[in-house]
Amino acid sequence: MNMAIDESMLEMRTRNVVPDTIRFYRWNPSAVSIGRFQDLEKEARIEDCRRHGVDIVRRITGGGSVYHDSEDEITYSVVAGKDKLDTGDIGQVYAKIYSGLSEALRILGMRADFGEGNEKTCPNLTVNGKKISGSSQAHRKGVVLQHGTLLLRVDLEKMFTFLRVPWAKTCLQVVNVAKDRLTSIEAETGRSVSTSEVADALEKGFEKALAIKFENAHLTPMEFQIADSLYKQKYTVESWNFSGRS
Repeated sequence: MNMAIDESMLEMRTRNVVPDTIRFYRWNPSAVSIGRFQDLEKEARIEDCRRHGVDIVRRITGGGSVYHDSEDEITYSVVAGKDKLDTGDIGQVYAKIYSGLSEALRILGMRADFGEGNEKTCPNLTVNGKKISGSSQAHRKGVVLQHGTLLLRVDLEKMFTFLRVPWAKTCLQVVNVAKDRLTSIEAETGRSVSTSEVADALEKGFEKALAIKFENAHLTPMEFQIADSLYKQKYTVESWNFSGRS
């Protein structure tokens, strides 16, 4: 449903019937999401996901596989006309949206650096050289959907119980590498943070970085209708999640 809502927001924005929108959400149950063109069997430990009740879903955006813990992260999605972001360049769109995340992390007491990425990885944010947020994009008719994660906490053993890393023979191998590459808000600040505190910082961070003022609103009835249809006919269907056929 999270992916159905994000695509519904994108579709309605391309019709110019809803405004630019930012949404913060979590996943219940926890889930693995994979990029639009990835091979599911190479990216996720499918049987472990099923055994532990972890959902699996294919995104319409690119990028790599992600484990979304129901308690340990906030996911954001931005749907906006690229003209409103004053750029059509994909890299600059990433940088502009990441400026909101960087400002949110500054409010929480951290300094984040923007990583431009390369042909194999999407741009990301790092703190003290470790990744704290990754994102991916889809583009339609001059509108961008960018969604990504912000890690409140990170349990690497749990994460790599569900994500498959081709070169690793054991979960411990991956954990030993990942602990030097991934971090979280709690790891960097040394204190417990609530989702409401982080969501508040995100709202203020995006408002300052983008020089805007948000208006709280609900999804429109049409957005709900499209999301419900996408949920039933696409995002819960094996042909999409396993093979990318809709």
